[in-house]
Amino acid sequence: MALSSQSRAAAPSTSYNSHLEKYLNTASTERIPRVRYGHRNRISPSSASADVSRFADFGREVKGIDPGNLSSEHFKEIEHLLYKYGALLFRNVDLSPEQQYALTKAFDPTCENYGHGNNKTENTKNSILHPHLKTIPRVPQVQLIGSGKVYDHEGLAEATLKHPSHTTFHKTRVSEEDEALGFTRFYRWHMDAALYDLSPPKVTTLYGVSVPQGPRQRVRYDDGTGDELEVPLGTTAFVDGKTMFDILPPELKSLAVRSKVKYAPHPYVWMAPAHALSTGLGIESEGLEMSLNELPPWEESKIKTFPILWKNPVTKQLHFQVHPCGVLRGLLYKMQRPAIAPKLVYPHDWHEKDLMVFHNRGVLHSVVGAFTKEQVRAFHQCNLAASDDPVGPDAEDVKKWS
Repeated sequence: MALSSQSRAAAPSTSYNSHLEKYLNTASTERIPRVRYGHRNRISPSSASADVSRFADFGREVKGIDPGNLSSEHFKEIEHLLYKYGALLFRNVDLSPEQQYALTKAFDPTCENYGHGNNKTENTKNSILHPHLKTIPRVPQVQLIGSGKVYDHEGLAEATLKHPSHTTFHKTRVSEEDEALGFTRFYRWHMDAALYDLSPPKVTTLYGVSVPQGPRQRVRYDDGTGDELEVPLGTTAFVDGKTMFDILPPELKSLAVRSKVKYAPHPYVWMAPAHALSTGLGIESEGLEMSLNELPPWEESKIKTFPILWKNPVTKQLHFQVHPCGVLRGLLYKMQRPAIAPKLVYPHDWHEKDLMVFHNRGVLHSVVGAFTKEQVRAFHQCNLAASDDPVGPDAEDVKKWS
C-alpha cells in the first residue's frame, strides 16, 4: 500500500433474491413492534478508563424486533441507525445463514459475492486469511470462523477452526507463562475488505453460534507505553473511524483530507511473510513482504486506490479508513495509533446468539485473545463486496480541514 474496478457481479441467485424480497416485505397481522435503541441502550466499554464522551454516539443495542424477519419500514430504520451509531447489537437472536445473508444483502441489494469473493479464501493458500475461514456450502457468502472442531454444522460434516493468534503473526509474542496468566494482544486491526478487484463491503454481520465463557484476559500493547486493556474472553474489539479522524492534530487532519492510499495487489498474500507490530496496528519494516513478481497473477486495473477518509452516507462525517499494513507505515501508525488507546476501544462481550452488525466503512476491528483446546467457538460472518467504492471528502471538506 502506498500513500499518495469494480468486480464483475455474479449472476443473480433467484432463491436468494426471493428470500431477500420476502425478508424486506414481511407483513404482520400483529401489532408492529417498536424498535428500541435510545441512550439507555448504548453499548459501551465496561472499563473505568473508557472515555465515555467518545462513545456517546457509538453503538446501540436494538430491542423489540427480529433482525431475521424485518419489515421494509423496520429495515430502513435499522439502516439509518447503523450509519449513525456504527455498530448495532441484537441479543438472543435465532438466525439461519440464509437469513444472515439476506440481512447483510439488504444494505447493498445488488451484491452477490462475499467480500473476498465466493469460495476464494480457502483456495488462496498463501493468504493470511486462509486458515481462519470455512465457507458454509449452501450459502457461500457466509463464513464459519472460530476455534476448535465442530461437527455436522450447516452442511459441513467436520471443520477444524483456527482462532487467529498473535503468536503466529506478530514479530514478538506474549510469553507462554504470561499467556497462562491471561495476557494477550490485539491480533490485527483491519476492516473487512479484499482491497484488490472487489470493493470494500458496507456492512459486516457477525453471529455468535457457540461462545465459550471464561476468565477475562488482559491485552498488552507492548509498545513502550505501558498501555493495557482488560477484555472479555474472545472479544472482538472495535474503534470508531470518526474518532480516529476527530482526535488528529490539525496538520494531520489536513494531510488526511487531501490524501489517498494505493493498495498492493493481493495484499493478504503480499503481507503474509511479514510480521505484525505488537499493537496489531500494521507490520514491521523488515522487507519480508512478497515482491510483485512473486504474487499470484494480477492486473493493474484491479489495484485499489482509496481516499484516507470515507464519508458516512447518513451523518456526512468523515471516517479514517485505512488498512494499516502498508508501505508508508510509520506515518500511518502516527495517525492511527492514538485511536486504539485503551480508553477508545470497545471490546464486545460475546454471548451465544448475539448478532453484531457493524458499519465496515466506518470502524476498524480486531480479533483478540486465545482459547484452550477444550473451548469450542463458532461464529457466522457475512460481508459482501460492495456495488461501489467509498466516497471521500468533497470540496467543502477539503476547504474546511486543509
